[in-house]
Amino acid sequence: MSRRALLTQQHAVLCLGAALGFVPSRSLATNHRLPPQADEASLYVHWPYCLKRCSYCNFNKYIPRNQNHAVMTACLQKETQTLLQLSQVSRISSVFFGGGTPSLAQPSTIAAVLETVSEHARLSDEAEVTLEVNPTPAGRACLKDFTLAGVNRFSVGIQSLNDDHLRTLGRDHDSQHALWTVSEARTLCPGRVSVDVMFALPGQSVTSWESELEKLLPVCDDHVSLYQLTVERGTQLFKQVESGELSVPGDDVTAVMYNTARGVLEKAGFRQYEVSNFAKNSAVSEHNIGYWKGRQYIGVGPGAHGRFVPRAVGGVQREARTQTLEPDVWIREVQRHGHGTRRRIQLDHRGLLEEVLVMGLRMNEGITQQHWELFSPEDDLQQIFGMSEKVQEFQAEGLLILHDRGLRCSWEGLAVLDSILPTMLLELEMFFKKQYTGRKTEIQRDR
Repeated sequence: MSRRALLTQQHAVLCLGAALGFVPSRSLATNHRLPPQADEASLYVHWPYCLKRCSYCNFNKYIPRNQNHAVMTACLQKETQTLLQLSQVSRISSVFFGGGTPSLAQPSTIAAVLETVSEHARLSDEAEVTLEVNPTPAGRACLKDFTLAGVNRFSVGIQSLNDDHLRTLGRDHDSQHALWTVSEARTLCPGRVSVDVMFALPGQSVTSWESELEKLLPVCDDHVSLYQLTVERGTQLFKQVESGELSVPGDDVTAVMYNTARGVLEKAGFRQYEVSNFAKNSAVSEHNIGYWKGRQYIGVGPGAHGRFVPRAVGGVQREARTQTLEPDVWIREVQRHGHGTRRRIQLDHRGLLEEVLVMGLRMNEGITQQHWELFSPEDDLQQIFGMSEKVQEFQAEGLLILHDRGLRCSWEGLAVLDSILPTMLLELEMFFKKQYTGRKTEIQRDR
């Protein structure tokens, strides 16, 4: 899962919460137990720079006029140290270098950050260390040096093997560069190379999309991440679509494209283990599974997001943290304070369960009852969702499966997850409201 897709999903959670009128956290029950696995976390490191901005991108990235690698490296190290000490985790389970274009960073920067991690927490030799790669000649040339720095998994953003589509997207590579980069990455990290590919592109048809997938499969490794193009307001692509210069496939065609890809990938031996991710030979992304299972993660770098318990200052609840977006401002804050955290939101018990629910339903396996109990030992999935008429309708339609072993979407349900989530969040909110009302009534009666 790209960082872009993850942050889009997290933003959806916050927007849905506001739209549904959730009760402020201080008026609801707070769980003062430390969340599970508080001693470990994964680490996300954001490299904010790109050589150019793609026409569809509205993510936190910057085209630098000048770039001081030594300063950026020192600040990434300093913030990593500060947040590791704040969290007091003893183990980092995985590291993901995203962006931006982190393959523009110097390999020595990657090595320095990993060294800092090892100085303040245990990072085993087997831990997954992923680097997102832009498949340009320059990116390809550095792959070996990145492996020597400690990277053992590559995520290659090929996006398309159609050169016309790549030009429309504003990418700075062509299909041949993509194929060469994937081949080199597979040589260096066999079985640990993911390719990102996009669908629902301007001018794309179901037939051309299926043809592109058939071209991709013989050259890709054991992992594919599949993303629908989102036309974001404020981007060049948005202006082109709004003006009628370009057109994108409609929702019905897009749905066919998604299900076509799922079928093609399954036939080729890939198992869908999450809405957008497919793997064979068990080559799943351990780092992204950490997100979907609600584990702690620490975000370092301009605009990075994190979720962890600040135990060093007596924290017992997880915080959602966002680092300062603009790189120059972030650098000054890290140099002055040791970190660039701009925003902190304490997640109460319900807020944590919202994220466990939203992220867990993205997975093919869904949320097992055993996993849910790690976060909610008092209230199980059946208690919260079992009596809901709407949830029962989803079950009758074959979209949702709820039983004593857990909650998950069916194959058909994963394709329409975005239409299911608002109902599930509303049911969770209503359950907490009932609990709060019941407690308030008991308190008044006792008085």
